[in-house]
Formats: sequence, C-alpha cells, structure tokens
Amino acid sequence: MSADRALAANTIAAYRRDLSAAEHALQRAHTSLIDCGADDLRRLMVSWHKEGLSGRSVARRLSALRQMMSWLVEEGLRNDNACRWIDNPKLPSTLPKSLSEADIVALIAAAGQMQPDWQAKRAVALLEILYATGLRVSELVSLKIDQFRRGQRSLLVTGKGGKERVVPLGRAAIEAAGIWAGERDSHPAYVASQFMFPHDDITAKSTDQSAQTGRRTAKRVSGDMAMTRHQFAALLKKIASHAGLDPARVSPHVLRHSFATHMLNRGADLRSLQTMLGHADISTTQIYTATRPERLAGLLQTAHPLASTDDGE
Repeated sequence: MSADRALAANTIAAYRRDLSAAEHALQRAHTSLIDCGADDLRRLMVSWHKEGLSGRSVARRLSALRQMMSWLVEEGLRNDNACRWIDNPKLPSTLPKSLSEADIVALIAAAGQMQPDWQAKRAVALLEILYATGLRVSELVSLKIDQFRRGQRSLLVTGKGGKERVVPLGRAAIEAAGIWAGERDSHPAYVASQFMFPHDDITAKSTDQSAQTGRRTAKRVSGDMAMTRHQFAALLKKIASHAGLDPARVSPHVLRHSFATHMLNRGADLRSLQTMLGHADISTTQIYTATRPERLAGLLQTAHPLASTDDGE
C-alpha cells in the first residue's frame, strides 16, 4: 500500500494496527487471515461490536481486511476473498463539528497572549495558517520553511496519496507566518531545521533571569523533525482553555471543519473548496452544505428573485 498508493505513514500504521487486531483474534479462534472463511470474519465483527467498538471502527477494520484479502488473492496465498459477501455495518449520519467565527477570533487572540513571546508568535502562525487554508494537521506540521522565505501568497501542499495541490494564503496568515519565521530563525535550535514548525524538543529558559527577557537557551534532542500532530493538538487544547472554550470541542480537525463551513457560509463554491481541502471526491466536500441551516436561509434571501423587493415586501 505504501508503494502502490503512496499512503502516508500514519495511514499505514493504522492499517497495521487493525490487521494485527484481526489476526490475533482469528488465532484465538484457531484460524488466520490466510485460512479464515466469511463466517469466521462475521463472528469476528460480532465480537468487535460486543467489545464496544463503534460502527466506524468496525467499518475501518473491515476495510483493512478487504484490502488485505484482495492482496492475498493477488499473491496466490488465498483462492477467494472472504470479505466478498460481507456487508459494511450501517453508520450513523454525523455532521462535521465546527466552531463559530467568534470562537476562532477568541482562539487566535488567546494564542497571541501566550508566554513567552516566541510561543505566542508560533501559536498565532499555526492557527492563522490552519484557518486560512483548512490543511490537515499532518500537512500543517510538515510545511517547509522555504515556502515562507519570500512571502509567497500560496503554498504547495502534499496531501493524501502524495497528491499535490496549491492552497492560497490570506493576508493575516502571511503576516503571522513572516513574524514567526523571523523569530524562528533567531534560535539555534530551529534555524537549521527544514520545517516551518520544528519538533518541540527545546528547553525554554530565560538567558537573564533578573531581566526576565524571555529569551531562551535551546538544545536539540535528536535529528531534524517536525512538530508532531500530538504536540499541536495539546497546544490547541491549552489555547482553547485560555480562550474560555471547552477544550473537548477544539481539535485540529474541528478547525479544518470550521474553515470549510465558514467558507461555504460566505459564498465559496464547492469545487474550489474541494480543491483547497484536497478531497478526491466532491461528495466528501458536500457534507459541509448541511452543517449550517442558516446558510440555506441566507441563500434563499439573497439569491431567490422573489425573496425581496424594493418596497421591502
């Protein structure tokens, strides 16, 4: 899957975990991925439901099994695909969760109040870029510093399956990125890194405790690494708390959903939004049209020829 479909390392790791869980369960039933039949897999799915796995988790594991079975048949290790006659579990229809525009403004304001000052500049740049582009968190933390050296108005992003897309940057994001880039390059721990947001493996200390300048000494721990998804998620929870928002409501993906929802609310077309989000299928983008009923009401009011007249009726 890594070679044929250029899937990301995180996706490969998820498939590995799902397949390992399936293989261990099948071994307890005295069979294996190579020898099992459809009934074995049906019993396996029932056991997952009894263990409390959600329908989405079961569906994801079944997807991994389907692809594994297809590969085993292609390689001549099985004569049949045991998943062929197994139906996907029915999944509840859920809408993407998003924040309001006021919540986003509060988050960015809280990020700007962080201490020390270098952390505030980094946090604001992260939020401004994410909200301006709707990037996936893995795409955000993997951004290279070279793309920000000359104040470019767009980013070249490598998304799922190794597919590249060009995403425009807004004025606020460009400004915040420039401020962070200057701050970033002033610290030895970061200046040699290729990443816009290097791995947070520094120890922040004041170089002058009496002056309380907030400058720091830094020590690299290992290699040139980008900030991890978990580091950014933890940082976002901290910012949400300072902004007076429930941290449970705030995540990198919620900010991506917020970007998409707010863009649609303000008149963006689905095709353009699909390109910016990096969705392979526009049906994935269409789900955002149902997230805000007021958008439909506003659309009727502004677009319908009989919605209003000059005399106010």
